[in-house]
Amino acid sequence: MNKVMSNKWVIALYVLPALLVISVLIYFPIILTGYYGLMDWDGIGEMTFVGLENYANLLTDEKFWDSALHSFLLAAFSTLSLVGYLIISLILAGKIKGSELLRKIYLIPMLLSSVAIAQLWLKIYDPNNGIINSFLTAVGVENTPVWLADSNLVLYSIFVAIIWQYAGFYIIIYSAALKGIPESLVEAAKIDGANPIQIAYKIKLPLISGVIKVTIILAIVGSLKYFDLIYVMTGGGPNGASEVIASYMYKQAFSTNDFGYGSAVGFFLLVICLVITWLIRKLTASEDEIQY
Repeated sequence: MNKVMSNKWVIALYVLPALLVISVLIYFPIILTGYYGLMDWDGIGEMTFVGLENYANLLTDEKFWDSALHSFLLAAFSTLSLVGYLIISLILAGKIKGSELLRKIYLIPMLLSSVAIAQLWLKIYDPNNGIINSFLTAVGVENTPVWLADSNLVLYSIFVAIIWQYAGFYIIIYSAALKGIPESLVEAAKIDGANPIQIAYKIKLPLISGVIKVTIILAIVGSLKYFDLIYVMTGGGPNGASEVIASYMYKQAFSTNDFGYGSAVGFFLLVICLVITWLIRKLTASEDEIQY
């Protein structure tokens, strides 16, 4: 068996099917997107080569940079929300009563489709019958906010829904990482007189730092390419106040039929995600990996 597995041709034979699937579903579409970004094309007719014109226009497109700002704000909020998810996970890891039930409850949003979640939050934010405005009216607030029609509030209202949607995903990841920490280390810290906060900060967090780094990358990159819930709830409105890069790309390609420019936006988004991922890995790189 070892002789067979050391054969390079056998290894290539095993790797080839997966490599073909990845190439067809990922690498080839990326190359095509970059290629279409060099064209003036409506998606149906003849393509005209325009070189880097689409990318040059992108750099001076104020609407694109407004949508990019919104995407980066979402990335910042998502990254900050990881602190809350981590605190909840640390509390649940403390073997409190009902912790398993709470984990299942937090996971419920992940079982729903983004469209269903969008419809749920549209009802919650309803200016007349939504639960939030009904509560505000009950406590005496006369001019209740129009959450999804106010350009100053819409973006943050959507952020709340997105953060709620992914709470269970990150809590499950952190909970699984915390469960992998040997109980003997925690018990030894308790014997030495460490309190729960010291145990969390000096024992548990350093041991799951690799997982935390991965979740930061997932949160930032996922936020930059987020699309579905925002598109269903507001379509990027009002007046582009909730537009993000992915929704702007979709509109350019499918609403205005400018597939060349839409492809340029998509390829530029890919570059942004790759650069940010590289920066995060560079800034959080550690020569000494903690072993346990």
